[in-house]
Amino acid sequence: MSLPIIVTIDGPAGTGKSSAAAQLADRLGFDMLDTGAMYRAVALLAIENSIDPSDEARLARAMDQVSLQVDFSSRPPTIRLGTRDVHERIRDGDVTGIVSLVASHHEVRVRMVEAQRQVATQHDRLVTEGRDQGSVVFPNATVRVWLDARPEVRAHRRAEELRMRGESIDERRVLAEIVQRDASDRSRSEGPLRQPDGSHAIDTSDIAFADVVDALERLVRLELSATSMRCGCGGDA
Repeated sequence: MSLPIIVTIDGPAGTGKSSAAAQLADRLGFDMLDTGAMYRAVALLAIENSIDPSDEARLARAMDQVSLQVDFSSRPPTIRLGTRDVHERIRDGDVTGIVSLVASHHEVRVRMVEAQRQVATQHDRLVTEGRDQGSVVFPNATVRVWLDARPEVRAHRRAEELRMRGESIDERRVLAEIVQRDASDRSRSEGPLRQPDGSHAIDTSDIAFADVVDALERLVRLELSATSMRCGCGGDA
């Protein structure tokens, strides 16, 4: 029996983690987990239930009372809150504005880490992306990657994404929000944003998206080949 293979892709907002992880998973024939979407779903839960995003206890109780599922029947997978597909709704600005605070709570992260590890027990070939996948959730992952980019580049990408959805955007405000979120994510005590030890770093600032995915695929296939040689088990991705 082959061992599970987990590829983690971490990094700050706007580095293209979700899109790159989805395409990498497709190329490798792996499943893909967007953990940021899971935290966004909890932020939406707070909004829809009029829960102060700083109220950790109420958020935890609300999480315990609703089903938050990753639906792997589509590629990329979608997020269901109860019976609803909230994949699009969780990208709206009101969710983005509070998700970092929601994700900073210990009780929220305990539940999310458990849920993410449970997903990994059900998918033995998994690409998972977020902010603490290689550092906290899967520190012994087969391959750990850190994607980064300059803040102004990430702000431009985020602004373009929102414009494509028909929103009127002040790119300077987006940049300020990204800088603020970076500071918040890096300084929080629970699952802080940091490059995992032993991970491979890729700066996407001046690289075309397709080239980023190519680099990830080469890296993962090289690592998997080296692992197979060390264990003597052969095999391919």
